[in-house]
Amino acid sequence: MDYDYLIKLLCVGDSGVGKTSFLYKYTDGVFHTQFISTVGIDFREKTVIYQQNSRQHRIHLQLWDTAGQERFRSLTTAFYRDAMGFLLLFDLTNEASFLEVRNWIEQLKTHSLSDDPDIVLCGHKCDLQEKRLVNQNRAREFAKNYNLPYLETSAKTGQNIERATEILLDRIMYRMESSVEYAMLCASGRRRQSLQRLQAKQDRKLCLC
Repeated sequence: MDYDYLIKLLCVGDSGVGKTSFLYKYTDGVFHTQFISTVGIDFREKTVIYQQNSRQHRIHLQLWDTAGQERFRSLTTAFYRDAMGFLLLFDLTNEASFLEVRNWIEQLKTHSLSDDPDIVLCGHKCDLQEKRLVNQNRAREFAKNYNLPYLETSAKTGQNIERATEILLDRIMYRMESSVEYAMLCASGRRRQSLQRLQAKQDRKLCLC
């Protein structure tokens, strides 16, 4: 399989918020009406073409689907360090799943490779408006306090499923590009300092003569 980048994303959130149906909709375009409980961890794959600075990159995404139950938490946290970004889901019809979002964010900060990981917050099952318990403004305000992008998604209708993943990928690619540019600047700075030291030595030799 040919690709320019392999990027691993983790989908996290309480049990029953719709993580598996979210990923199936994104990778296969299908919606499962029956509840699928993930045991431990599973993953889906998808290859996308990403446009960056007039260049096209072929990116292979591995989307890891984690179990939300507490008894699997020690297993799933082991995968956090390998992930480059996180889709954090809560159920708009389940108040408790929204209240747990704060704890999920702390876990991601604690166990991921970065203490400021790339996260997109998704209020899932937005098609169930008559059962909604979490107000949109309340969720937006919460996301704003944590400086997170917030979208309302639905695996049934497909609303914002691709958009949420695209936003996360944008943030990851920006971080990667910034890291490369920073490394190049550092390397350039070191070369410049080496040349300056070499020039100084040559100047001293000329003075001794």
